[in-house]
Amino acid sequence: MAPLIQYKKELASGRALVVAAIFLSSLSTSLADEPDDKSKSEKATTAEYAVRTITTEVAQSPAGYSYSIETGTLTQATDDGKEKADVFFVAYTRKETDNARRPVTFAFNGGPGSSSVWLHLGMLGPKRIEFPADATYLAPPYHLSDNPHTLLDISDLVFIDPVSTGYSRPTDGEEKSQFHGFQEDVNSVAQFIHDWLSHYQRWQSPKVLIGESYGGLRASGLAERLQSRYNLELNGIVIISGAVNFQTLRFGSGNDLPYICFLPTYAATAWYHQQLDDELLRLPIDRLVKQAEDFAAGPYAQVLLAGSEARPARVQRVVEEMSRLTGISQDYILRSNLRIPMNHFGKELLRDQRRTIGRFDSRYQGIDRDAVGDSTEYDPSGAAIFGPFTATMNQYLREDLQYKQPKTYEILTGNVQPWNYDSFTGRYVDASDALRTAMTGNPHLKLFVACGYYDLATPHFAMRYTLNHLGLDETLRQNITLSNFEGGHMVYIYEPSMERLRTELSAWFGEACRSD
Repeated sequence: MAPLIQYKKELASGRALVVAAIFLSSLSTSLADEPDDKSKSEKATTAEYAVRTITTEVAQSPAGYSYSIETGTLTQATDDGKEKADVFFVAYTRKETDNARRPVTFAFNGGPGSSSVWLHLGMLGPKRIEFPADATYLAPPYHLSDNPHTLLDISDLVFIDPVSTGYSRPTDGEEKSQFHGFQEDVNSVAQFIHDWLSHYQRWQSPKVLIGESYGGLRASGLAERLQSRYNLELNGIVIISGAVNFQTLRFGSGNDLPYICFLPTYAATAWYHQQLDDELLRLPIDRLVKQAEDFAAGPYAQVLLAGSEARPARVQRVVEEMSRLTGISQDYILRSNLRIPMNHFGKELLRDQRRTIGRFDSRYQGIDRDAVGDSTEYDPSGAAIFGPFTATMNQYLREDLQYKQPKTYEILTGNVQPWNYDSFTGRYVDASDALRTAMTGNPHLKLFVACGYYDLATPHFAMRYTLNHLGLDETLRQNITLSNFEGGHMVYIYEPSMERLRTELSAWFGEACRSD
């Protein structure tokens, strides 16, 4: 009963009308000609991926090309057909192109627990939210506009919501813990990419990953997993404001590295808020940051590593220069033992103005209940950004894409906790080795990393440290591009940075996806 199997197969992928006539015309001969044992064999060997989507056609974009949007879920199953989860995705495919040559980009955010909404409506997709350049709050209601910087002209785009984020959910009866952990998440997202490429017959297309924040860890693990499990080689990886090595980010006793990595961003933040002397304020941001980097990796690091053996005169010189570069008083630095965690810095820098600064984007200011205490009450940049993305994503899905669900689209959820890091027991979470393995195994794999000067979640100097300690052979280091931008964690919400990022990525895609 091959035609019946074909009909079921196409129904799952939303193409039933195309094959219905073939099914009806051939049903009688199929029933007569094919024995039951043959039909059972075909059902086992020709089973299709279960894809349930709604397709939206865009006849002409502002750039002059047409494309389709497929919104829905791909059911993830074991090899024996046991369903595990429905993974939600939104895929943009440009028409009238050669799919075998056209790149396909898989994009995701981080968290863990984040949907892909930030890259989707902030940077990559054909629609976006426009934020004020001066880091003030948007007033609701919010709306989307055409995105002149979309990468859809360069690559097809597939936005993935890992299980428990967006509309992705475990199948009834399945334990969510099998998806909630570093390796568990990598395995699940890798399977989605494998299944999507297989279902849509895109194995010959150039393939790129774009991950933001924890998406840097995910992308690093994915590159190695796709390579080792599926022999699937990528053309490129893009990491936006990424976390790869938690040792560079986790403040705590016995770990001085984050204090070194965060200091240049403290300097950039103090420069932005006019808390430095006139000599430093006259410098362009890149030169100011370079001074802070040299100080952080040099005199500051040496004093921290010396600990109680550091000579008092040397400590005093470091305190004076640290105060000059960060806008924090010498007294506060001394009372902090020269070690200021991010949340303390966010409270202290503008304390005399009764203002705090943002973690995701330190250009944003907040107002706490009082001006005492050592830590900020909330992240003002998160407060400025989360609402607009949530409202516009919900409206876009339901109105523009006609994808209507009674359940909540999980923008950023804690439902993924506890998150399993067992593979890193006894050490910091660090996907550097997975990234090195993938880049060594595929010497054509290109890496582009974008960081924001005002990102106090994943500072640019922490990423630079991580890349410099990958252990890559010298012949492979040329495959890495690191670029810093004015802006915070979401560098793309600042228009001048988004314009430059688009230009650089356009050139990078041409190189990474080039067919020699």
